[in-house]
Amino acid sequence: MSHPDLNLLITLDVLLDEGSVARAARRLHLSPSAMSRALARLRDTTGDPLLVRAGRGLVPTPRALELRGKVHGLVQDVEAVLRPVAQLDLRQLTRTFTLRMSDGFVENFGPRLLASTAQQAPGVRLRFVQKTDKDSTPLREGSVDLETGVVGDEASPELRTRALFKDRFVGAMRAGHPLSAGKITLVRYANARHILITRRDRDGGLVDDALAATGRQRDIATSVSGFSAALALARGSDLIATVPERHTGGLRAGMHTFALPFAMSPITVSMLWHPRMDADAAHRWLRGCMLEAVQAAPGP
Repeated sequence: MSHPDLNLLITLDVLLDEGSVARAARRLHLSPSAMSRALARLRDTTGDPLLVRAGRGLVPTPRALELRGKVHGLVQDVEAVLRPVAQLDLRQLTRTFTLRMSDGFVENFGPRLLASTAQQAPGVRLRFVQKTDKDSTPLREGSVDLETGVVGDEASPELRTRALFKDRFVGAMRAGHPLSAGKITLVRYANARHILITRRDRDGGLVDDALAATGRQRDIATSVSGFSAALALARGSDLIATVPERHTGGLRAGMHTFALPFAMSPITVSMLWHPRMDADAAHRWLRGCMLEAVQAAPGP
């Protein structure tokens, strides 16, 4: 058959179970004549009588007995596919989620997220991978389940997003830095030597754009691709790193942090996922855990 009528599977399953056209008709809310026509179609399709007269009843043929278990299993599988998803049993959930995040996020929020998921779903494993760019291909292809970041104009419009928190940029320097003794003015900030944080081959970023609005520019001594590298360099030198405050709270422990002496718009850190995961109960649960972990973390 080039286009088989899959409804016949349900009819055959009930006929083989009941062994009676009349009882099968009542079970499927059909007339006896409609059920007889369906049986005729099944006989024509399979090339076998399936049910034959024996006294006042019908008995299955060897072919029908062979098909009975297979047909019943197929019907159950189809019903399972079309049935609404059962309530998620977190204690029985066994799954690995891959989360792509920039450095700093895992250090600050990862422990709470791990504690929450482990308590609710012991069989769940979280795999953290480094976010090195804004390419949405891993989300689209399914190699990444969830990621965090600042949603920009280059983000794929197909992705789903949920804001996690707002953050502001601050300056960070080593304890005992010559500039830590006094107030960091615009002039002192611009005249210091800085670390540029960029994942691209650029000579500046958001900080430099905001600073340019004041008519100033900073002296960039070196560039790195992540917050942890920038803060490690600043901790061991007289260079200044300008980083998101809440995002890097744990990374800046023991360092001198100061407010920027110029206006700079806050950023919104969000979680991102592909729309195909919207209705997935386990993924919805993970997103809720992520939101709770961020909200439970202490602020700046």
